[in-house]
Amino acid sequence: MNFKKVLACMTAMMVLTGTMIGCGSAKTTEDKAEQVSEINLTYVKSPLNVPSIIQKQDDLFGKEFSKDNIAVNFHEITSGPDQTQALAAGELDFLHALGGTSALIAASNGVELEILNTYSRSPKGFMILTNDDSITSAKDLVGKKVAGPKGTVLHQVLIAALKNEGHTIDDVEYINMGIPEASAALADGSVDAALIAGPTALKAINSGSKVVANGEGLVDGIIVTAVSKDFADKHPDLVDRFLKVEKETLKYVDENFDEAMEKVANEVGLTVEETKEMYSWYDFNLDITDADIQSLKDTQDFLIANGLQEKEVNVEDLIYTKK
Repeated sequence: MNFKKVLACMTAMMVLTGTMIGCGSAKTTEDKAEQVSEINLTYVKSPLNVPSIIQKQDDLFGKEFSKDNIAVNFHEITSGPDQTQALAAGELDFLHALGGTSALIAASNGVELEILNTYSRSPKGFMILTNDDSITSAKDLVGKKVAGPKGTVLHQVLIAALKNEGHTIDDVEYINMGIPEASAALADGSVDAALIAGPTALKAINSGSKVVANGEGLVDGIIVTAVSKDFADKHPDLVDRFLKVEKETLKYVDENFDEAMEKVANEVGLTVEETKEMYSWYDFNLDITDADIQSLKDTQDFLIANGLQEKEVNVEDLIYTKK
């Protein structure tokens, strides 16, 4: 073979080999950059988040992801705004049990999240309670002090109940405070009514408080699971496995109901019978239905009408689609 041809062939092979090595190195670097060593999610046990309690107690996410040496870290952040801020900062990957109101407000403010599934629906679990015998319906709240957390499902229940009676939030003296504080204020007589949910509401009722109204017929009380859009785009396989654990958890509860209720009761400080009673208020089906989407749209209308959300978002665009 001609020397020049041999040299040309050798040069071409060296270039090709170098290119392949370079591509291989780049891919390895990219793979390493995409590796996940930990998953961070919220742990919210109230009002009665049965799946989350079981998943944490039995380390169900840990067992699933430890197969790939991925640590699972729970963060007890109960405030919706705090949850979405942490997600936006890259500190959380999944918001497990996020109020639909908080999801919508965050998305409208530019937080890149996707609604993975419905966590729960519990209209009966969100209540307006009173210790005043003269208050029997929402119309009796006019001119009264009412305490509860602003921008939440409970707040939405109050506004909807007042609207049904031809009144607005301006017709009551509304005081913004958390559920424990509102419950304490109701107990010591500082307020006439309180917006309370979950075990706190059940304990208040058992102590003599009366239900003025709950969300039934007014709101659906939708709670969702959200995922960081960046995490979902990069790791759809991990999102699928997260969903798998969620489904397996609900199957476990259905097949081992009494055992599950004992675990939950110990965590939330209720008796097993009280826990079972509260559980009947909840629907933990994961599927996002057309009714859920409409409910989120209605919630968005409520938020905008009451100055709690400025920019409208397309609800359908927020729903996670399998990658």
